[in-house]
Amino acid sequence: MTRIAVVTGAARGIGAQIASRLAEDGCDVAVLDLDAEQCKATVDSILSVGRRAIGVAVDVTNESSVAAAVAEVAGTLGPPLILINNAGVMRSRMVHKMVLEDWELVMDVNLRGTFLMTREIAPFLRTEKWGRIVNLSSMGALGLAGSANYAAAKAGVQGLTKSLALELGHFNVTANAVAPGFVVTDMTRAIADSSGQSVENMEAEMASGAAVGRAGTPADIAQAVSFFVDERSSYVSGQVLYVAGGPKT
Repeated sequence: MTRIAVVTGAARGIGAQIASRLAEDGCDVAVLDLDAEQCKATVDSILSVGRRAIGVAVDVTNESSVAAAVAEVAGTLGPPLILINNAGVMRSRMVHKMVLEDWELVMDVNLRGTFLMTREIAPFLRTEKWGRIVNLSSMGALGLAGSANYAAAKAGVQGLTKSLALELGHFNVTANAVAPGFVVTDMTRAIADSSGQSVENMEAEMASGAAVGRAGTPADIAQAVSFFVDERSSYVSGQVLYVAGGPKT
């Protein structure tokens, strides 16, 4: 049976890699991002392996946008039973310099968006009595100087994930979180630029603190997501997996 997966923030980076990996695993995939046109490369990569795919525009912070996007997915591909909440943003400042808009944007995209997408798709999972939810948290959830808004949002994602596991478990639905360490993406490149250093120097610095001696890749994160989505992982729920090159508490 072909499952329909929804991946938010999938136009590029980690989200695109996750979407492509799920297609390789046999899923049809809805590629969601702010601009549907930006999803084309990801959609094409999925079509190239013989799976169905569509690009759908969504603002995960907006209730009506989320409802319309999920309705389009269900109407075009079928009932979505796998949800990967990957969409996220950072706005980094020390707390005493952080403006309310920075706090609210990061909380809205990372935490509110995860809630809204999950709430919209949960009825499909309950009806079909099968489902997988994988939320993207971050190593930053353990505390991140200069990004308290991001740390708080990603810690909230972990609490939400554990609650979903308890609420939806008896419907044969699992909910887990993947918490990446440092991964080179457009977001981390932007952070490096804003801090006045090259992404190569930032990568070397972060890799030196990882037990395995390297930074992560989007494929590393996609592998962890694939594990949680797999039918054989049905006894794993409510967990947070740190994909960060070493043990984290």
